[in-house]
This record gives sequence, structure tokens and C-alpha cells, in this order.
Amino acid sequence: MTKKSLKICLLVSIIFLIIVATVILSLAFTISKPKDPDVHVYPIGLKNLKLLQPNVTIVPLHLVITIFNPNYGTYKTKNTTGYLSFQDTLVAIAPIGPNKLPSHRTTNVTATAGLMNEKLISNDKFLVDVAHGSFNLTAKATLRGKVHISKVFKVKATVTINCDIFFNITSFYTDSYCITKIKV
Repeated sequence: MTKKSLKICLLVSIIFLIIVATVILSLAFTISKPKDPDVHVYPIGLKNLKLLQPNVTIVPLHLVITIFNPNYGTYKTKNTTGYLSFQDTLVAIAPIGPNKLPSHRTTNVTATAGLMNEKLISNDKFLVDVAHGSFNLTAKATLRGKVHISKVFKVKATVTINCDIFFNITSFYTDSYCITKIKV
């Protein structure tokens, strides 16, 4: 090969490497940037909830936690615990098992919280809220796990979930508003 053809080959190779590096960097900063999941908490079986019964210490509250993973990687979680509070008083603990949250999919996770009846009833504000027909609980959970991107890369991640859950006792209506944050 002549010197001229070597220079052309080297120039084309450098331009190709610059283009490949630019594409990889742009993909890394757009596609791979983690997005916060969308979470909703739905208590189920409220008609059968025996909340104000005497001599009952723990009442099971069944929950369906709907999680939409907007990221390009599957998120595998470990065992964790959710905490439900009424006005900064812990009133329930909900164990949450390990789950696989596929990318761009919605997953329903079930959990059962043990409502501590005595703590709720002993709070005067709770009885006032029940007399008005509704009350609010705050739910908090931290999901620890790994994000699997293209079955090649595995990155540790933590998702913190803070939810406000509204209960209307008279119509058995519930609503939740959740704020999530992912840390990689």
C-alpha cells in the first residue's frame, strides 16, 4: 500500500470511530438514563375489612401494588417490607416478596398488611376521620435489586416509594398517589 492509501484508510477509520463513539454516548445518555417507575396501591376486599371489632389485634389488609417499569432494563427486586402509617404512627407492616419487573410493562404485586387495630383505635384523630367517612394512610417501601440491561449488564438499583392512600369507608372507594425515585 502506498502512503496516500494508508492515510485515507487511517482517516476513514478515525471518522468511523468518532461516529461509533458519538452514537454510543448519545444512547447512553438517552436510553440508559433510568426513569422513575409509576406506582399505584389498591387495597382490595374493603367490604370484608373488620377494622373496628373488639378483641381483634391485627386485621389483614390485602393490597395490589401496580408498578409500571418505563426503563429499558428488567428490574429484579429482593424481599422487602412496606410500612403503613396513620399520622406518623406506624399501623401496619406488609412483607413484599421478590419480583421481576420487565421493561416497559406493568406488573401487579400482591401484599398483605397486618393493620394493628389497637394503634388505629387509640388515635383520636382516626376515630374523628372514621366518623366523617374517610381516612388517609401513608405507605413507604424501599425496593432493592438489580437492573438487567440486555442480559449483559447488571446494575444495582434502589427504588423508594412514598404513597398517600385515601379510604372512603361509606362507598368503599380508595385512591392512591405515589411518588417514586430510582437511584442507580
